[in-house]
Amino acid sequence: MARKNAAQAASDQIKDQVFSELQALIEESEKLLNDSAALVGEEAETLRAQVSLKLRQARQAASNVRDKAQPVVDATQDYIGGHPWQTVAVSAGFGLVVGLLLGRRY
Repeated sequence: MARKNAAQAASDQIKDQVFSELQALIEESEKLLNDSAALVGEEAETLRAQVSLKLRQARQAASNVRDKAQPVVDATQDYIGGHPWQTVAVSAGFGLVVGLLLGRRY
């Protein structure tokens, strides 16, 4: 049980980090687009270099998140592979509960 909670906490932390990185990337992109409207010549080259740098940073951040998420994925695959019948039972139970909730009529 503690392993599941730790894996869930790690998964939530990774998810939060991904969303914050994407939000920061979006904000930076919007700022650069707004700044680029009036730029020509050398200023435009500087802006392109900044955009290129931000894209490299975003790719690196995505790679880091993927690397951090890999142990969680591996742990999930190990659990499912080691406990196939429990996984089937939990999935069937979850499907039953969802089916009952969706099938209820008021």
